[in-house]
Amino acid sequence: MDRRRRPCVLEALSHIRDGDMLTVQEVDRVGRNLLEGLIVLNDLFQRGIAVKVLEGIAAGEHTERSLILDLALALSEDRRRDIVRKTKNGLEAARRRGRVGGRRPVVDDDKRAAILARRERGESIRTIAAEVKVSVGVVHKTLTETRAEAERVQR
Repeated sequence: MDRRRRPCVLEALSHIRDGDMLTVQEVDRVGRNLLEGLIVLNDLFQRGIAVKVLEGIAAGEHTERSLILDLALALSEDRRRDIVRKTKNGLEAARRRGRVGGRRPVVDDDKRAAILARRERGESIRTIAAEVKVSVGVVHKTLTETRAEAERVQR
């Protein structure tokens, strides 16, 4: 298991001792995919650690691998893959209709003009953010994007 991707799970697993029980909402929480889930479950069961699953088809207490656990992990992976596929298809269909997903921009043309004018007058980024009622990050991003656009035009 990649420590950078699942630090909390690894931290929890490092504290579990023989005879303890790991409780998870659903069995898919023990691993990001089928293989990782099977590896974690095998490791836990070899160490004498039980697993309690609160919801789903594998709900209950388990002390060894079973067909139902394996099936629940496989179904979870299939469900994740299906969600990813449907999300990509939905975003693609929206793009074809001229719609773009994601958050609406915080800075409209008026706010952008105000940010640029205030910066030109020498105001600090914090002051601009407070006056225009946006975050410091938004002001910084607006200024950076404006500089990048100007550089592209000059080339």
